[in-house]
Amino acid sequence: MIEAMIFDLDGTLVQTEKLKALSYARAAVELCPQHLDEADVIEAFKTVVGLSRREVALGLMRRFGLEGAAQQRVQELGGGTAWQAFVQLRLGYYEKLLADPQTLRDNRWTHNVTLLHQARQAGYKVGLATMSYCPQVQRVLDVLDLSGAFGFVASRDDVERGKPDPEIYLMVAAELCVLPRCCLVIEDSPVGVAAALAAGMAVVAVTTPFTRQQFQQHDVLDRRWVVDDPNTLATVVEQRLAAR
Repeated sequence: MIEAMIFDLDGTLVQTEKLKALSYARAAVELCPQHLDEADVIEAFKTVVGLSRREVALGLMRRFGLEGAAQQRVQELGGGTAWQAFVQLRLGYYEKLLADPQTLRDNRWTHNVTLLHQARQAGYKVGLATMSYCPQVQRVLDVLDLSGAFGFVASRDDVERGKPDPEIYLMVAAELCVLPRCCLVIEDSPVGVAAALAAGMAVVAVTTPFTRQQFQQHDVLDRRWVVDDPNTLATVVEQRLAAR
């Protein structure tokens, strides 16, 4: 029996993946303005959604040959490596996007936020498990009026190993005092789904333009529990709850 619902944040409750993609794209174009188009970097970001900052930065740097340009700016931007400099450059753009409350409100995923409120009203314990860092998480939750919505919030700061390791989901379950098998996770990325499955939890994946292709190309999750059309979300969740 499901007793708790655990939500991802980026790409699930708010389209921060789109904003992250844009921030990486703008940073990449700043490093190589003569050779790159923002749209190409945004498209490439779809292949690394859900991975750690290091993995995303290294992947995009290799894809677009940014290592040399980033290395030249290590001292200016901080960090000891080219990928850290790239991340710092990208964070400047990202934080400007997050600083605009209306940008965040315009990019919320209404269908998943509605599900969150319905879960609380139905008496489920509710948690958040995100690979974003605490200051960014709090900023997003504050703007979206979700700061008090969760029984427990776990961010990247709280775990040693990021998704697809199950650590963060097991932590949230423990803090909510619920067995993993009694949790339903709402995710948007294959990496997040892998983490939840490894934790022994039920999962519904609500895809986005950044993750839909990955779910179509790989058998990440039983297709019954993959939602491509938000209009079917309530029905799929109801069926997943019944199946558990």
